[in-house]
Amino acid sequence: MNNEGGGIATIARQFAIDGEFRSAAPRGSGHINDTWLVTFAQSATEKRYILQRINRSVFKDPAAVMENIRRVTSHLREKLAGHPDRERRVLTLVPTRDGGWWHAAPDGSCWRAYVFIEGASARDLPESPEQVFEAAKAFGQFQARLADLPLPRLHDTIPDFHNTPKRLAALKEAVRLDPLNRAAGAAREIRFVLARENMVGLLVGAGLPERVTHNDTKFNNVLLDDVTGEGLCVLDLETVMPGLALYDFGDLVRSAATVAPEDSRDLSNVRLDMPRFEAAARGYLAAAGSFLTREERRWLAFSGKLIALELGVRFLTDYLSGDAYFKVHREGQNLDRCRVQFRLVESMEQQEEAMHRCVERVG
Repeated sequence: MNNEGGGIATIARQFAIDGEFRSAAPRGSGHINDTWLVTFAQSATEKRYILQRINRSVFKDPAAVMENIRRVTSHLREKLAGHPDRERRVLTLVPTRDGGWWHAAPDGSCWRAYVFIEGASARDLPESPEQVFEAAKAFGQFQARLADLPLPRLHDTIPDFHNTPKRLAALKEAVRLDPLNRAAGAAREIRFVLARENMVGLLVGAGLPERVTHNDTKFNNVLLDDVTGEGLCVLDLETVMPGLALYDFGDLVRSAATVAPEDSRDLSNVRLDMPRFEAAARGYLAAAGSFLTREERRWLAFSGKLIALELGVRFLTDYLSGDAYFKVHREGQNLDRCRVQFRLVESMEQQEEAMHRCVERVG
């Protein structure tokens, strides 16, 4: 859907937004959902909102997704009660005109809306270790503030999302089926995974406590203040569900402690940058260290390597299966993404001892 014929305007008007619709423009670089920045004229000023179409192929139960988001944002707002900048530190859902939290359109698409947070930006790649520190601290605070979220347990919006053994099983099935005859061209990547099969079940089998986790802690899922650079608000809450705290730290490391784009074709610059890894460990432990167990801390350095391998497996599986999950904008993009993650795994393997020492030093 685009804005021709007023499509986005029609959807936006289903939400309890006052004023006159003025404009809509695509926003962000996410792989899954579609996002627009919409502007409404209100009295003598304008106010902006985020409008998102939920990917029904990925999130098959939008009601469960939105119930999780409502509960999480409400709890975070309570935790931030009295904070002078609370409205920029937690997402604000906009209800629909009939009192719901998401809109089901006649064409079967599902939508949600948030108040746009002004004066802050999400960036695909960090420009400095300081930015990595701020993002890590924001994710650590997010986990810490949700540590006492009351029962019931959150819905699993994507069951087994970080179950690495099941991700490997799905890859093996994609290789076996090979519907597009792509496996031969990815033989090196397939061998790379199989050579590391013994590590995929280590976190699942480590007996670590279940937490409320974000599960998609890419660097660009944190808003940084445009003036101070402080990490303000965690975005993209549809994958917030029960999980391991280390999934979040590992995903942040693999996305923020490197200097190369996620789909780079030049692997010469793909590496773990130790100053950025140290910044991630310092920021995360400064906020989450109060509730992590000794065993969770022991696995922190390993988690980045595992999540990079897991995401590479997911990119490779999607490539072999026809690019049905992650958005692609060119031929072979998911294979390129896979190769970046596997090169990052190699870099972490080469620096693993230094990563463990770093965690011990800053923790």
